[in-house]
Amino acid sequence: QLQLVESGGGLVEPGGSLRLSCAGSGFTLENYAIGWFRQAPGKEREGVSCLSNKPNSTRVKDFVKGRATISSDNAKHTVYLQMNSLKPEDTAVYYCAAMDVKYLINHCVLESREYDYWGQGIQVTVSS
Repeated sequence: QLQLVESGGGLVEPGGSLRLSCAGSGFTLENYAIGWFRQAPGKEREGVSCLSNKPNSTRVKDFVKGRATISSDNAKHTVYLQMNSLKPEDTAVYYCAAMDVKYLINHCVLESREYDYWGQGIQVTVSS
């Protein structure tokens, strides 16, 4: 059974950094695209960044471009989201999700409806 577990969230001051981890089990990471999404109170869930090995692609949304980096350690079945220069508006519950790469054409996607498997989410709070 495919499972995803997020970790690394918490409280951080504005300008600080966090590294979120998404540990997967029950599947081969190379055969799935992993996306990071977030949902702030009263707002819709939005895509943040995604990664796939086949096709080899990464994407980062404009609102975190230059501040977020996605990477993977296939041996550890883990995908990371490094976030720097955090802002209060980055406060949200962050989710990782997985979708089969057979549905991809040229790159990973950041539409939540395309993802079939979700982690439980982890809180990130940016506040002084």
